[in-house]
Amino acid sequence: MEQVDPTMMSGSRVLITGGSGGIGRATALGLAARGAHVAITGRDRARADAAARDIRQAGAATVDVFIADMSVQSEVRRLAEEVAQRLPGLHVLVNNVGGYWHTRQLTADGLERTFALNQLAPFLLTNLLLDGLREAAPSRVITVSSNAHSMGRIDFDDLQGERSYSGFRAYSQSKLANVLFTYELSRRLRDTGVTANVLHPGVVNTSFGAEESGTLQRMLTPLMRPFMKSPQQGAETSIRLAADPGLEQVTGRFFANGVPRKSSPRSYDQAVAARLWRVSADLVGLPAG
Repeated sequence: MEQVDPTMMSGSRVLITGGSGGIGRATALGLAARGAHVAITGRDRARADAAARDIRQAGAATVDVFIADMSVQSEVRRLAEEVAQRLPGLHVLVNNVGGYWHTRQLTADGLERTFALNQLAPFLLTNLLLDGLREAAPSRVITVSSNAHSMGRIDFDDLQGERSYSGFRAYSQSKLANVLFTYELSRRLRDTGVTANVLHPGVVNTSFGAEESGTLQRMLTPLMRPFMKSPQQGAETSIRLAADPGLEQVTGRFFANGVPRKSSPRSYDQAVAARLWRVSADLVGLPAG
């Protein structure tokens, strides 16, 4: 069993989105055990409070809980304001929240839900928290993507699946967007002391996608479950990216199984990354900068 230094992250303030269950909760538990001041977001107050109790038992003296539906931009903006007030000088932001929907759904903002939650939410939240991250530098932005990004492409002509929708196509596009966003963010944050990295957690046994899964997913998941990682195993790369002092200056990299890997060829297209940044900024009402 790994020996954990309970003082490794003493004094570090960490925000983990989607921290009330699955990989996010396991990440929060791991960072709390290393002495971090942990904060989590969740949609359901009772579930988030239950996770917070577990995180305190893992060693966190204080756990902040923020309630927000991150597919809704007004709630992301409110969340950012509350975080700035309660956690000034944020050291680590883990963009962990994500989702998968088999059929096309719209958010309260009229946006396709997969792209809104998986790409626009971390894009908006990260940008709104950047001042605090810069002030606390050295600091880190960590975004959870997936190897599904390698099958994705950014369809600027039908970014929100209005003409043709596939749950997997929307998901893989959003996960490629996470990688492109991270690489562009790392370029924009050069020499600020804020790093940006992205990761594949592995195929993890959680309730991910259970809200609205397709027939094939429902059939395959029970067969795959014995081969899936536990949430604790799935969180290992996020924990390493947040806690490892040797990664303090590593930025703009894709990690899997705790080590840097090559991401898909499409993910290194800087022109696509810059265009995606501009389109994302327009969709959330931020200057493209």
